[in-house]
Order: sequence, then structure tokens, then C-alpha cells
Amino acid sequence: MEWLTDNKIPVGDWASNFFNWLKDNFSGVIDTLAEGAEWLIEGLLWVLQTPHPLIIIAVFVGLTWLLQRNWKPCLLVALGLLFILNQGYWRETTESLTLVMSACIVCMAIGVPIGIAAAHRPNLYRVLQPVLDLMQTLPTFVYLIPAIVFFGIGMVPGLIAAVIFVVPAPIRLTYLGISSTPTPLLEAAEAFGGTGGQKLRKVELPHALPQIMAGLNQTIMLSLSMVVVAALVGADGLGVPVVRALNQVNTSLGFESGFVIVVVAIVLDRMLRIGQDRK
Repeated sequence: MEWLTDNKIPVGDWASNFFNWLKDNFSGVIDTLAEGAEWLIEGLLWVLQTPHPLIIIAVFVGLTWLLQRNWKPCLLVALGLLFILNQGYWRETTESLTLVMSACIVCMAIGVPIGIAAAHRPNLYRVLQPVLDLMQTLPTFVYLIPAIVFFGIGMVPGLIAAVIFVVPAPIRLTYLGISSTPTPLLEAAEAFGGTGGQKLRKVELPHALPQIMAGLNQTIMLSLSMVVVAALVGADGLGVPVVRALNQVNTSLGFESGFVIVVVAIVLDRMLRIGQDRK
């Protein structure tokens, strides 16, 4: 077996050389991405942190009512956010929400068009499928290494790592929704003279909306799961007290901050349960 181990395939060296090549030849693009990400993060932070917390809570409750038309999830959202405020984690929560919202904006902007294109081009999806599998199965900590190399430390590398880990979800679910559109509906649209764009807007997208919304929900939940990981590269938010509690073996702080993350996840999940029974 020594002949096999002595002739190791240099996978790590290939990856290192590739990232060095990207850094040397695409520094302008990387800087532009970093500036855009910083602008998005700073803007969302300003929106969430400038008003009084009770105003933000009222906005979230109002948004829940618009989406659900049910007082029960509105009450749950209000109680959850008031609990976070009571525990003294409001600033950390807004920082984590900024990371989650930024990742959602980027992932949905990338994932939905790619999912639509893949549904219309089966060969494209066959090429994408192993890439998406790799992106979802590769340990999330691995993404932090090139993120630090390209973007330093802070919120930006945390956002980039989250986007790479999360973007397969909206791609897959959008593809599923578009590709599962019933053939009779498409044939009826063609019979009435519908163009490709009209079929997409009036038939495929309305049919795929539940799957696209499920993709958005998965994007939010997976982005929230990256909160603690992002804290390891200097990203602010609820992951910071979790990491601090781990370093200090502080059970109280760890359970407290971890429970707040659970509350945030429940609040976001209930807000976006669109199309379910509202009785």
C-alpha cells in the first residue's frame, strides 16, 4: 500500500493554487464584491438598528399579518421578539438578521434565475447537480478559509460563506417547481398563443410559487445555521456569545444565547409560512 500513499494526488495543492490564481487575477472583482456586500450589510444594519426596537417589532408583526392574515402567528412573532429584547440580545439579533437577510437577497437573486434556466435546460441541471451536491456536503468550516483569504475577517466573509453553503437550496427548489409544471397547462398556454416569457410569468412561476417560497424558507433557516460559524471569522451577531460561552465553558451564557437563536428561527419560520391553513 505504500506505493498508493507515496503517490498522493495533490488535491489540496490544486485548490491552494486555484485560490491564489483567483486572488492574483481577479482582485478587482473581489474588491467590488466586498464593497457591495459591505454596502448591503451596513444598509440593513442601519434599517434594523436606527429605529426604536418596539418600532421594528411592530413592523415585523405588521409584515406577519400581511403575509398570514392570522392573529396567532402575529402574537407568536411579537412575544418572541419581546423575549429577545427582554434577554438583552436585541443588538446581536439585528446583526444576525442582517446576515440572514443579506444571504437571502443574494441567494434568491442567484438561485431563482439559475433554477429556472436549469428547469428549461435539462443538460444544464445535469452539470449543476454534482456541483450543488459538493456545495451542500462540503463542511461549512472549509468555506471560511477562502473567504478569509479573499475578504479578511468580519461580516463579509461570513456572508460569502453563508451564500456558498445556502444557494443550492433555492436553485434545487426552483428547479423542482418549474420542472413539475403540468404539461396540460403549458399546452393550453401554447394553444392560446402564449410566448415563452408569458408561459413563465403566468403559468410556471405561479405553479412553482410554493416551492420557491419553500426555498426562501430553507434559505433563511440555513443562513441562520451559519450564524455561529460566521462568528469564527469575526462576524457580529448571536454567534459571538455562543463562541464565548464555548471558550469559557459557560453553560448559562451558552444556553441563553442558543435559546435566543431558536426563538429567532421560530419567528422567521412562522412569518413565512405562506399558503398554509389560516383558520
